[in-house]
Amino acid sequence: MAAVRDTEDERGRGLSDVAEHRLIFQSCTFKIFLCRSMKDKAKISLRKYDVGNKFSHLPLSKASVLMPLMVKDGKLYLLFTVRSMKIGSLVTPVVGFIEDTFQARPNPDEVSDVFLVPLEYFIDPLKYMTLPYKRADGVASRLHSFVYDDPERKTSLRIWGLTAHFAVFLALVVFEKKPTFDIQYDLDNLISSSEKNFMEEYMSLYEGKSSKL
Repeated sequence: MAAVRDTEDERGRGLSDVAEHRLIFQSCTFKIFLCRSMKDKAKISLRKYDVGNKFSHLPLSKASVLMPLMVKDGKLYLLFTVRSMKIGSLVTPVVGFIEDTFQARPNPDEVSDVFLVPLEYFIDPLKYMTLPYKRADGVASRLHSFVYDDPERKTSLRIWGLTAHFAVFLALVVFEKKPTFDIQYDLDNLISSSEKNFMEEYMSLYEGKSSKL
């Protein structure tokens, strides 16, 4: 009888192991599905707002900034690098997806820090303020400024200026939700209002340069 019990115990443990592996497999499959679903939804939204080379004719020096998105723990995160950026250039944000296993290896001569912030933070932040500034034509305007308390690194990170501007616009495109703070765009006509805002900024730069000649 002892031998029979041992066999039954082994079978029980075997069935338990199979059930456990099945649950793990189903969990992993769900995570993969969720990751792909979030990526696909974001890609569809991004394609709607792709302007291509529409503004490439403008007489400004050209630059691009990569905005890497990552799905982590069921959320979209935006990866940031702390580096300098030339002012007075036509800067095009380029959005791409990276795997959640990505490990950054920055060149310390070019990048001083790399960190992740949930993309949704840029429409529903805990710490937000605006910074006043004057455009090149002298018109008063304001810049977004966010402070994100990173729970993993136990540090506070500040995102502001052009970087914050791009992050806010990307969050608006992907989530299509009204943020908890004021923005200069019409959410019902995001493309036309953002292009209008861009051209106003460009004309202010052009008029500012002309007035100095």
